[in-house]
Parts: sequence; structure tokens; C-alpha cells
Amino acid sequence: MEPTNKPALSFWQIWNMSFGFMGIQFGFALQGGYMSRIFQTLGATPDEIPGLWIAAPLTGLIVQPIIGFLSDRTWISINNNSEVSKWSIALGRRKPYFLIGAILSSFALFFVPYSPELWIAAGFLWVLDASINISMEPFRALVADKLPDHQRSYGFILQTLIIGIGTWVASNLPWMVTQLGFPESDDKTVIPDNVKVAFGIGALVFLLSILYTVLTTKEYPPADEDQFKAEKKKGNFIKDFLDSVRTMSSTMLKLGVVQFFSWFAFFTMWSMATPALTAHVYNAPAPNKSEFNLNMATDKSTFEAMNVAYQHASDSVGSNMGVYGLTSMVFALLLTFYSAKRTVNRKWIHLGSLVLGGIGFISMSLIPDASYLWICFALIGFSWGSILSMPYAMLSSSVDETKMGLMMGLFNMFIVIPQIVAALGGVIFLSKAFGDSPIAPMLLAGVSLVIAGFCNLLITDKTVARG
Repeated sequence: MEPTNKPALSFWQIWNMSFGFMGIQFGFALQGGYMSRIFQTLGATPDEIPGLWIAAPLTGLIVQPIIGFLSDRTWISINNNSEVSKWSIALGRRKPYFLIGAILSSFALFFVPYSPELWIAAGFLWVLDASINISMEPFRALVADKLPDHQRSYGFILQTLIIGIGTWVASNLPWMVTQLGFPESDDKTVIPDNVKVAFGIGALVFLLSILYTVLTTKEYPPADEDQFKAEKKKGNFIKDFLDSVRTMSSTMLKLGVVQFFSWFAFFTMWSMATPALTAHVYNAPAPNKSEFNLNMATDKSTFEAMNVAYQHASDSVGSNMGVYGLTSMVFALLLTFYSAKRTVNRKWIHLGSLVLGGIGFISMSLIPDASYLWICFALIGFSWGSILSMPYAMLSSSVDETKMGLMMGLFNMFIVIPQIVAALGGVIFLSKAFGDSPIAPMLLAGVSLVIAGFCNLLITDKTVARG
């Protein structure tokens, strides 16, 4: 399909092909940093939040293997062979899915903060996550499509650098928008205006960044398009999927164990950091409407005062969460310089990074005040930077390249299954092992991440561990 001996690409070629991930991360960061806040503003209690997040991993479980299979078997080109002019436009293999996902994601991002009811916000989260997954899955496969094996660590690390930039900027968007003159709404029972504007900006960035990658990146065409089309007709998703599951390599299974505990931890953070930290660190939990009689002046005044404090604390939590994107960006930048000319030990980098992130989560229960919270998220950033690069680099060295899209989609099962477990009560149930404090979910996340780190010791294949 693509060249057997792929040429090494320059920094800017890899940058261009990965730039669309900036927009994808805007979507993920806004979703991860502010959806729980939107849910709570619309009346959800902390115990209800993980269940409302079930849409996110469930759509990934369904969408990513299908999109991976389809993109493996797609090649779209438009040709004009007339005598007057001959031209061709190659939309490619992965790029059509980038575009479809970007259009749908931008639509969902723009409208989700205008949700008038809790069930509508949950529905928009479902659409948003499905759309992000349509765009995201082919990006992982594109790195493996375009780069020779010795450049894949470099490629995934550079992709992580772009993701880190997107995470930091998007997490701070509501605060930035406030500084530009869009204050929070006076009515604290509705979603603030600064959040609405931030989501609108995120929708635009998502679409434009994907378009940039589509316009600046060429994919390798099939060596023989007719043969490619003939082989494509023979394919069957169910058969290929089951065959891939049955023949899954031991390396992929071991990486799957690492991914399970890693993504359980991060889902716990995305769904529970806002209620946990606003209550434990800022002493400003979200008020529950059902506990107040808003027709009484004293109750109404108390409710509004508590809501103001919660909204400000939520802004601060969101800004602090952006630090993990900034740290992952710095971490990826250092690794980019190093891996450009040298091989890296993916296994040990990933182990150390995950343990540092676990320490960051656990430290949230120990800090004396909110001014130290950024340090916790800075440590978590090392884990995030590694999670977004090292497992995919190791996986790409151990699977059939002709099924790269499907295998990346299949690998995603080890990301979404732990999130589904967490959303269906795993976070609430297991958090009780750490007590009844609001910070208990963050302690659970920390322990899970430390376990994920040491599970890297299961990986013994030296060709996979280094690259």
C-alpha cells in the first residue's frame, strides 16, 4: 500500500500531519475540564456525574474500531483525464474521517454550553465524543502510515507536544475570555457566558486545525488502486475484528493492562476533579438546589452566594488542570529534541512518568491550600505526556501495518473499558476505600496510576521497549 522503505520526514512535515490534534485536544480539554461543571450547574449531584459521563467511553468503544477498519480500506481520489486538462485530487485514506469528525465535533462544541436541561447536555456529550473519536482514531494510524519505525517515537512525541499546547490553552480559555471582557453571567443557575464563548472558540479551532492538516499533508496512495479496491470488497468488519482479537499479540495485551489502570485514573480526574477539588481544596462545593427553598429570600441569598463561590472555584480548578497540559508540552518538547537523534527506552520513560502522576494525585489530599494545586497537576502532566505517546509508539512496532487503523481502534478498547467501568459505579464504589472525603476519588486515581506504572515491567520485548 505505502512504500516498504518509508523516507524519514522533517520536523515540519511531522508537525503539519499532527497539527489537527490541536483541535481535537481543544475538544477533549474543554469536555474534560468543564462538562462536570455544566452538569452540576444544571442540577447534577456529584454521585450522578460518573454516570452522565458514560457516553464518552461507550462511543469510543463502538466508533474507534469501526473507523479504524473503514480508514484502512479507504482511498478517495477524484480524477479528470479529459484531453483539455488532467488533474487529480487525493482526499486520501485517513483525511476524509478527519473532516467528518471535525465538522460534527465543532457543531457539538458550539451548542453544548447552551443546553437548557441536564439530559440535553448529556446527549450533546454523546455526540461530541463520538465525533471526536471519528477524527482522533485515524490520527494515530497516520503517524504509523507515514513514518518509518525508527521515527515513530519521535512522531508520537511531537504529536504529544501539540496535544499539550492544546490542553493548556483550552483549559484556560474561560479565564482568558473573562479577561477579554466576557464576564460570568449574573445568574449563577445557568452556564456562565465565558464558558459559552470558550466552547465557541474551541469549535472554530477544532475545524481550522483539522483543515490545516488536510491541506498540508499527503498520504501514500495504494501501489495498485484496482487491486486495493478488489481486496477492499472482500473485507468483513466482524470477521476481521474477531480475527484481530483472537490473534492479539502478548505485547498488546500487556500494554492493555497498563492502559486500563492509566485511563481509569484519568477518567476519574475528568469526571470528579471539579467536585472533589472545589469541595476539599477550596471549601466551595456546588450547592444542591433541592436543599434550598428559592422562594425564601434567605435561602435564595445563601444559594447564590454558595454558587458564586463554586463558579469561581471551578474556574480556578480548570486553570490548574491546564497545567498538566503545559507540563506534558514541556516534557514532550524535551523528548522531541532527544528522540530526534537517539532512541529512547519507552518502557522506563512510561513507568517513571506514570508513577510521578500518581504522586501528583495523592498529593492533592496533602497540600495546605490551593496555591500548591498547580504542582500536583504539573506532576500529572508527565503521565499525560507519556500516555499520549509511549504506548502508541510501542504498539506500532508490534502490529501488522496493513491493519494499523483497525489495531489502533482495537487498542482503544483498553482505554474505553476502564472508563466504562468507572462511569458505571467503579469510581464511586472504589473511592469508598479511601474514606468519605470529597478528595477520595483523587486518591483512587493516584493509586491506579502508580499500579499502571509498575505494570510496564510486564513488557519484556526489547524491540518494542526501545525505539
